[in-house]
Amino acid sequence: MATASTMLPLGTQAPDFRLPDADGQDYALADYADAPALVIGFICNHCPYVQHIRSTLAQVGADLQERGAAVVGINSNDASTYPEDSPDAMCAEAKQAGYTFPYLVDESQEVAKAYRAACTPDFFVFDGDRRLVYRGQFDASRPSSSEPVTGADVVAAVEAVLEGRDVSEGQRPSMGCNIKWKTGNEPDYFG
Repeated sequence: MATASTMLPLGTQAPDFRLPDADGQDYALADYADAPALVIGFICNHCPYVQHIRSTLAQVGADLQERGAAVVGINSNDASTYPEDSPDAMCAEAKQAGYTFPYLVDESQEVAKAYRAACTPDFFVFDGDRRLVYRGQFDASRPSSSEPVTGADVVAAVEAVLEGRDVSEGQRPSMGCNIKWKTGNEPDYFG
């Protein structure tokens, strides 16, 4: 069953984080202080919704980075029950998909909770002051649809930030696999 984004309120300050990538190098929110826009995508390896967008996500991520935006992928799934989302598998996935952005391990799942992330993929775009200006879908494509994968929704939000324009408030939730929470660690924001 598909899970939808929780749609964190626009204007929310980006929650702080410090997470390692699969090789153990730490990345923190503060590392991106000079970026005019920050994209955070909660993704994983095995979800068919992420697999559906992965090649375009790699290209869009590289394009946005070239334009000065920072892009970060975060995997919050419980790797003990989903070994295909383990750090070793993440290294292989990042290389195979062509991700040029850091792909971070949220082993405690606290960062996902802080962002109220619900599914994979789930995207958040922050402006230069790290205020949330977009949250939701990558684009309108889904694995079972004939819509092309373009990244249009995320790209439009980042372009607006880079050009000093307001981001449209007509935003749609992402749909995807639920984050695979550790037993007893499920967040309370689902009702």
